[in-house]
Amino acid sequence: MTKTALLTLAAAGVLLAGCERPVHDTAQIGYRGTGAEGVIRTSLETKLHALNVVPPPPYDLPKDEGGPRAAQEYQNVKVLGDLSVDEFNYTMAAITAWIAPAEQGCNYCHNPENMASDAVYTKVVARKMLQMTRNINSNWTTHVKATGVTCYTCHRGNAVPKYVWNETPDRFATMGLKGNKHGQNTPSPVTAFASLPYDPFTPYLLKANQIRLAGPTADTTRRNVSMASAEGTYGLMMHMSNSLGVNCSYCHNAGNFQSWRLSRPQRAVAWYGIRMTRDINNNYVNAVGYVMPANRLGPLGDPYKVNCTTCHQGVYKPLYGVSMLKDYPGLRAPHGTVVNAPAENADLRGQAAADEAAGDVATPAAPAARPATPLTPVSFTR
Repeated sequence: MTKTALLTLAAAGVLLAGCERPVHDTAQIGYRGTGAEGVIRTSLETKLHALNVVPPPPYDLPKDEGGPRAAQEYQNVKVLGDLSVDEFNYTMAAITAWIAPAEQGCNYCHNPENMASDAVYTKVVARKMLQMTRNINSNWTTHVKATGVTCYTCHRGNAVPKYVWNETPDRFATMGLKGNKHGQNTPSPVTAFASLPYDPFTPYLLKANQIRLAGPTADTTRRNVSMASAEGTYGLMMHMSNSLGVNCSYCHNAGNFQSWRLSRPQRAVAWYGIRMTRDINNNYVNAVGYVMPANRLGPLGDPYKVNCTTCHQGVYKPLYGVSMLKDYPGLRAPHGTVVNAPAENADLRGQAAADEAAGDVATPAAPAARPATPLTPVSFTR
């Protein structure tokens, strides 16, 4: 995540949920005495609601009355070509408002002398991002459910989403300390200034490292969960907590963090979200890194990638769960179409069964059978 993005989030009160002063509302979500409470950050709610307002459509959604498709009327339309010409133009108008700088408009992605040209790199990127959006809405309903996503979910009027990250050089200086720390023990806003690995994204949201705290027994050779692995897992969990504006009990049972059987349904949704994020970063974002100019790359030459904050921006559901797809149905793939189906969209039950066989706790129910519910504040406060 960039320094500017971190400072913006901190100023808006989105980051550092574990470090801010009360008053918080709490909602009891388990038996009394277990510590299973959800924390609602009342001091931030007004700010967060203002930052998560859905913009109106550019105009009324045109009715599809048949006729030529966009791919028939325009040249070089490789995505959204199945839409009617009117719906295609409507969708382009919305995307321009969501992403393009006002002074550039359509020219941010297009060559005005030849709209079909791919000479402008942002058009190549935009095409890939549209494929990604249709992929998410078609193949990752295990995470986004029927709410889905649009370009606005991440961009919010910015050409580059505010909350993104790059792979981090191992040499990192802060608080007057310099040297090679092997990615450890540098207090960072990413992990709420805890001395945890300050890049929990590369191993878990780009690569597929195991996310583990402990094995089923004291014998670490059985599961080979090192202290470094546990610290990395804590770093990722701190990021997820801050990104969604929730505490650990939003997903986990405070009395048994490992247990799938006792977990809240949101944990299954988050499990799929991690895999969806890997799919986005590996198969879409990194796939267009070759066209990016130097100012759109990080210190190691990689393009800006997404994490949980990119979409959630401080709330448990992006835009508080308001779906924009009813106004932009073209951002779903046509019914029955498989768009770049991700290889890693694995079945959670199969993974949990493997955990159980290795000594972990019981297999969860299918996430679709246990819909996530938002926290509801109760009358008592701390």
